[in-house]
Amino acid sequence: MQEKIKSELNEHLEVIQTLHSDAKWIPVLHRIALECIKSLRGGGKVLLCGNGGSAADAQHIAAELSGRYLLDRDPLDVEALHVNTSYLTAVANDYDFSEVYSRAILAKGREGDVLIGLSTSGKSPNILKAFATARKQEMVTVAFTGIRENELQNQADFCLKAPSAHTPRIQEIHILFGHMLCLMIEDAMFRI
Repeated sequence: MQEKIKSELNEHLEVIQTLHSDAKWIPVLHRIALECIKSLRGGGKVLLCGNGGSAADAQHIAAELSGRYLLDRDPLDVEALHVNTSYLTAVANDYDFSEVYSRAILAKGREGDVLIGLSTSGKSPNILKAFATARKQEMVTVAFTGIRENELQNQADFCLKAPSAHTPRIQEIHILFGHMLCLMIEDAMFRI
């Protein structure tokens, strides 16, 4: 069992080293932060979505921005779209699970808002449909995916790919991306 722990840690370190040595993603993350800042300063919002562990990660990032990350400051209009379980189950039951995020975006999303979709595979039907709806609403679309080529990256204005095909490593990197995003947004909007 201890060897398994060491193996997982080594795999995590390899992914981190890949991120560190190939920094092409840094300007992309910077642009994403600028889009979020622009939207929030202009009275817009940031919406996040995901499934399973990616939904938990979306909610984690939303909580850091709507509550606080490192600074005591005013809240930001950031929301994970899956937290209303009555809505989610009603739409999944009455329409289809692929509609749960796209219908929420129709109600909440406006031009200039940002949608961040987390999908380790980049092929979740409800996330793909959410991006199609967000683009019709003239929102900025951001995908967090894994390393494999996927449909979601083709629908996104910006895509950050965790350099792994292993779901746990992808999710760990998505949270790292999310924390860096929170840091940049807080610094830009609240540090004097």
